[in-house]
Amino acid sequence: MENRQNFKTLNLVYIAIGAALIVICSWISIPTAVPFTLQTFAVFLLLLLLGGKRGTLSVIVYILLGLVGLPVFAGFSGGPGVLLGSTGGYIIGFIFMGLIHICASKFFENNSLAEVISLIIGLIVCYAFGSVWFMYIYMRDTGEVGFVTVLLWCVIPFIVPDLIKLALAFLISKRVKRYIK
Repeated sequence: MENRQNFKTLNLVYIAIGAALIVICSWISIPTAVPFTLQTFAVFLLLLLLGGKRGTLSVIVYILLGLVGLPVFAGFSGGPGVLLGSTGGYIIGFIFMGLIHICASKFFENNSLAEVISLIIGLIVCYAFGSVWFMYIYMRDTGEVGFVTVLLWCVIPFIVPDLIKLALAFLISKRVKRYIK
């Protein structure tokens, strides 16, 4: 019984450390229409290191911390206004990345290529969800904007950096994974 309790405690510790890593990476930011941060790097790394369930729970804890007003998002911001704002869809999209990774892990256990492909698919879903969200909020608050314009503002500039972050997260996870239970 004690060993099982230690495992649960260890999972909670990993999830909390994962949420803290996302917070720190979100503070490393270059402000643009959608801030350029290392959040996606942290999400990739956590999903690869901790697995889909613990990694996704880290993302959910991170989002909940921001929702209650702690300054965990880019630019040291927080609160429901950030999540309900134009860039909130990209933050919420991180949950979809985790869910896709969980599904892929069930079918392709311990397959590095499948992990990377699932993260790329998750990133595409995150981009799509965030872009539709951005477009809806932008049109509601400002006026008409085309989907291609939203992609040019919010997705195209981030594709190469996000793929580089994915590659770095993959390389780091291969080195560090053996130390994580």
